[in-house]
Parts: sequence; structure tokens; C-alpha cells
Amino acid sequence: MPTLIAFAEDNAINRKTFISKVSQYPELSLVITALDGADFLEQLKGLPHHLHPQVVFMDLEMPQMEGIQTIRIAKALYPAIHFIVLTVFDDEDKIFEAIRAGASGYLLKHEKAEAIKNAVENVLVDGGVPMSPAIARKAMEMLSKAQPFHQTATTTASEVDIILSAREKEILQHTIQGLDAKRIASLLGLSVNTVRKHTANIYARLHVNSKAQVMHLAHELKWFH
Repeated sequence: MPTLIAFAEDNAINRKTFISKVSQYPELSLVITALDGADFLEQLKGLPHHLHPQVVFMDLEMPQMEGIQTIRIAKALYPAIHFIVLTVFDDEDKIFEAIRAGASGYLLKHEKAEAIKNAVENVLVDGGVPMSPAIARKAMEMLSKAQPFHQTATTTASEVDIILSAREKEILQHTIQGLDAKRIASLLGLSVNTVRKHTANIYARLHVNSKAQVMHLAHELKWFH
């Protein structure tokens, strides 16, 4: 049975190049080709569990939702999926942010088809952390500097502010505290229908299907701690 993989990339030429590379290997099956992070999460939400990709190659700079944010949210919702960054960026902050978000590897886009196939095997079979040589050197430089990682890391708390409006964030906070729509409506001076509409928007923006999922996501990412 082939290994299921996915790719998120906003550049059409890069998508075509990636598809051409992986099509050389029948043992790899591309189940999702997404235009950006939001598109990837939406497509993933619609797939049955047995068709979820085992490895996802993720670009960093994309519209709607960029790669690191997508990885962080997806890892909280689907922890079994491995993410490998495939990008042109090799600066230290991007490397660390991606690893901190949950990436299992970091490759540069010029890598050959064989490197992509090997990265999949490395992650799934060997439990490795595949990196392009230039990235591995950068990672070693980061370690040798011995600086506290928190100085360069971005916090996840700002993500909820980016994704949700102030009202949606307020309703989400009450939701994860266990309040139902009627109680939230009473507290905020809104109609129950308005609260339910905001809740539906929250689910859509976060690409989840249920209250349990949205509560799990908020808890995993510590949005209100």
C-alpha cells in the first residue's frame, strides 16, 4: 500500500514541480494538493481518517494561513501526521519556529525527487529528522550559540487573535469554559442565534467539526492560559 502524502504550496509552478517529482515513485500517493494552509486544513477535515496523509510537505509563506501556523494547528488536531517544511527560507528563526510548531523535518525546495522520497522514509521508518545539508548546518550553529530559544520563538497566543475576531474569541473562551449558547448569549447580551452563528464561524475559521475539537485545539495551544 502506498504512503499517503500531501503538499501545501501557493505557487502553481512549485506545485507542478513537486507533483512531477513524487509521481516518479508509485510508493507515494499524493492525496492533498493545497493552495495554502487554510485550504489544506479544509481538505483534511473532509477526508475520512484512513485517507489522512502520513506525511505533509508544507511551504511557509502562503496567503490565508502560513505554514508554521498551519503546522501548529494541524499537529494539535491530528498528532499522528508528520510535517516536513519545504521552503526557500533557511534563516534561524524560521527553522526554530517550524520545529517548535511540530515539524519533523526541513528541506529546501531545490532538493531532488530522491531527497523527498528519502525524507518520507526517514520520518516514518527511522523516526529521523530529515534536513537539507544547509539547514543542518544552520541547526548546528543555533545549538552552538546556546541562546535561550524563547528569545527567538513567537508565542502561539497571538494566533487566536489573528484567526478570530474579538467577539469570536470571547465566545470561544466561554465555550471552552463549558458554557452553552444560551448562557453565553445571556452573559454577552446577544441572542442565542447570534451566538450560534459566531460559533459556526469559529468552527469554519479553525477548520474543526465539533465543540470537542475546538476545545482540544484551544487547550493544546494554550490560547487562554
